[in-house]
Amino acid sequence: MNAVADLLPRNGVAHVVGATTPALWRKTIPAALAETAAAFPDRDAAVFLEQGVRWTWVEFAAEVDAVAAGFLKLGLKTGDRVGIWSPNRAEWVLTQFATARLGIILVTINPAYRLAEVEYVLNKVGCAALVTAAAFKSSDYLEMLQTLAPELATATPGALKAAKLPSLRAVIRVGAEKTPGMLNFADVAVSGDAVDVAALDAITAMLQPDDPINIQFTSGTTGAPKGATLSHVNIINNGRFVVAAQRFTHADRLCIPVPLYHCFGMVMGVLGCVASGAAMVFPSEGFDPEATLKAISAERCTALYGVPTMFVAQLQRPDLKAFDLSSLRTGIMAGAPCPTEVMKRCVSEMNLADVTIAYGMTETSPVSFQTAADDPLDRRVSTVGRVQPHVEVKVVDEHGQTVAPGVQGEICTRGYVVMRGYWDDPERTAEAIDAEGWMHTGDLGVIDAEGYCNITGRVKDMLIRGGENVYPREVEEFLYRHPAVQEVQVFGVPDKRFGEEVAAWIVPRQGQTATEDDIRAFCRGQIAHYKVPRYVRFKTELPMTVTGKAQKFKMREAMIEELGIEVEQTA
Repeated sequence: MNAVADLLPRNGVAHVVGATTPALWRKTIPAALAETAAAFPDRDAAVFLEQGVRWTWVEFAAEVDAVAAGFLKLGLKTGDRVGIWSPNRAEWVLTQFATARLGIILVTINPAYRLAEVEYVLNKVGCAALVTAAAFKSSDYLEMLQTLAPELATATPGALKAAKLPSLRAVIRVGAEKTPGMLNFADVAVSGDAVDVAALDAITAMLQPDDPINIQFTSGTTGAPKGATLSHVNIINNGRFVVAAQRFTHADRLCIPVPLYHCFGMVMGVLGCVASGAAMVFPSEGFDPEATLKAISAERCTALYGVPTMFVAQLQRPDLKAFDLSSLRTGIMAGAPCPTEVMKRCVSEMNLADVTIAYGMTETSPVSFQTAADDPLDRRVSTVGRVQPHVEVKVVDEHGQTVAPGVQGEICTRGYVVMRGYWDDPERTAEAIDAEGWMHTGDLGVIDAEGYCNITGRVKDMLIRGGENVYPREVEEFLYRHPAVQEVQVFGVPDKRFGEEVAAWIVPRQGQTATEDDIRAFCRGQIAHYKVPRYVRFKTELPMTVTGKAQKFKMREAMIEELGIEVEQTA
């Protein structure tokens, strides 16, 4: 690791450069898995508690090879795209590594997607095959696919020809039941049981570390989803450095309740474990606070991942102290701004003394900043840490000029983490990555004189009230100090006099009460008058994405409707 001085802002501006040691891995994902399986053959690799599945590293590698051989028999080849549409299941992780073994690009599909979204994604990248769960929560995946491709009813499994999904040849469903026109995942794996490892090795040997291996769709607030295209080097290194910041070894056991389709689960979780030899423990298909706490206790997990709302859900349980969390040591809270008070409670009530905060985005593989176990507590609860190894970050103003330390601006990231681009979308790629290789994140932040970063909001989230800039994150952090506030989101709504007004939606803490006037009184004299929420509403829950990001646009739309505000239409 470089000396601390190398992580400090350079030349009096907010520009930091990560350590250059240890060296980047120039290897593929299947090569990394093979090394780990050879080093720790009999240690736990993956535990799926809901399915009753437990594999050692050598068993896991053999299962991966069987699925890869099955894919090969279906005619899938290097460079093809294969989608995965499923909650957290053993088949998901097998598909992740079986595709990587053959150089097939894995397309991770949000389990919450519906008809129009899944049709768009499958066609945008030209998926040749899709591995799908039967259903999850309120989503009936098989029914949606039969609606999109009625030709499945009479198709030979593996030879689909569908008008609406012209690239899709094979639908591989999870579970024992048979569905017309679809293959069963278990049958595909069995078909590859007599696997010719030499044939797989020959294909793997031809793969290059910079080849694309994963496409993750990012929703954004406007426009169609964009397919961030990531390479072996992008994601195996990021997983490796993320767990290094938590001091992982092969003796660690990571509880992964975050969704696999997102970088948090499949890169920071799964690939981090492959890079270190640590065990991955999946409590359930979807996040369930009780299942997560049970998994930590039963499997003696040493680390826990989650978005802030997941940690809040566990902290809220009245029986929290009934679970043995003594094995916990570290983990990551990320995916959304991490409230300081929640972080402090995780340390004091969940035994997460070394828990870290991470920041990044899908387009940067994802992590570019992370706190360290030896950072002072105040830094670990109030910042996202320092820049990761082999990553360069600067903060720029609206004119693209690098600002001074302590000054807010847009975060721009450069280095091995930056995606190859948005799949088949050179225009939007050029908008995001400039000619010098800087990824413009759209996030507002500050880098202080010691190189610590604080995320202050989104460029597009900022609201302007009467000519004053209001950054929702700043107001949210203040409101978290109120004893009745469990969760809060601040956003703007149109106002004829001031242009915009400040609104706050609050989920009250159990057993606590407050009125709208109480909240406003709490703010007065403590924060500038123009930051005090004019509108305060109490809610049982807040609209969130699957990954725990607040959907402020939904809150804004609901408030506009409730208040009867007429929004001027722009041409």
